[in-house]
Amino acid sequence: MRFSEIPGQADVKRVLVQTVHRQHVAHAQLFRGAEGSAALALALAYATFLNCEQRGPEAQDSCGQCPACQKNDKLIHPDLNFILPVTTTKAVAKDAVSSKFAADWRTFVLENPYQGLNDWMQHIGADNKQGSISKEESVQLLKLVSLKAFEAQFKIVIIWLPELMHPAAANAVLKLLEEPPPATIFLLVSFSPELLLPTIISRVQPVVVRPYSEAEITGFLRDEHQVPEVKARQIAQLVEGNLGAALAAREAATDNDYFTFFVEWMRQCYGYKVDLILAKTDEFQKMGRENQKEFLQFGLGILRKVLLFGIDAQFVPHLPAAEQQFVNGFSRFVHLGNADALSQEFNDAHYHIERNANPRMVFVDTSLRIAELLKIPA
Repeated sequence: MRFSEIPGQADVKRVLVQTVHRQHVAHAQLFRGAEGSAALALALAYATFLNCEQRGPEAQDSCGQCPACQKNDKLIHPDLNFILPVTTTKAVAKDAVSSKFAADWRTFVLENPYQGLNDWMQHIGADNKQGSISKEESVQLLKLVSLKAFEAQFKIVIIWLPELMHPAAANAVLKLLEEPPPATIFLLVSFSPELLLPTIISRVQPVVVRPYSEAEITGFLRDEHQVPEVKARQIAQLVEGNLGAALAAREAATDNDYFTFFVEWMRQCYGYKVDLILAKTDEFQKMGRENQKEFLQFGLGILRKVLLFGIDAQFVPHLPAAEQQFVNGFSRFVHLGNADALSQEFNDAHYHIERNANPRMVFVDTSLRIAELLKIPA
């Protein structure tokens, strides 16, 4: 993977490139970002850049052409190693360690490097089991780092989700960080770094990976995956910065225009137009249960924007023109006096739909309750 393939994150990319050119590459680095962020993708691009065989003194990315880059692109470079949370499955009935899932991991990452733990567990067929980095893994790790790099300048070990390490594995990693093997670089990729041992955190250089904005996700889906603008923006609003979820959602994207539906619905509720609400109920019914849940989640996100806009417009910058017009107007009716209650109505409706309640009854009941709440003065 190359930096150019990762949307945004220009500041982080620049810092990582500079560490290589200035020969200030820390032996242990912690890429910390929320699930669905570019933390793993950046670690992979950095590993490729470190061992690129044609990297010039001014290069800002790996060449993509040399044998090292081509092997890294396929995740088969002998000096690129992974430690992962795993568990026993039908295919691996005992002694579950990362090396036994190497082929699965390559498929998983090459398909979408922005996925999370639950996606990985489903990919390997873990059913309801919890993944972890076992104490047996620490033995494998010690053997791994005892060997010199096969063909590259650096031996690189990427530990994905180190917060899931067994205490024995965590202690083994800590010892390696305290006495690092020569020409070995550890890249820890964590969604919850606060769960790591403080002694581990004190021995790694942090690389903070910010979540993606709605505008970045919208642009990425539109420009790189040819998702229509309206649908791309709708997905971006739903996933709340999780690019992995956005990429997954594009496959299941429907033709429902949630924003237009929401605007019309709120206007009908405020005007207490029961006949129109009942007609809107038929549209809601036709969505299907999963889209109904998705719409309510979308509505909750819009409601949050409206409240923040009413407090200070700077809290929600870069709104599309049509959306800004609605948010600006609706912010007069959503305020601290009714925002919690309105949010609770959306959450309750989502809860009932999820548990197979009659969607028509849920929608009508929620509409009437929202209509009353919108009448509460600020």
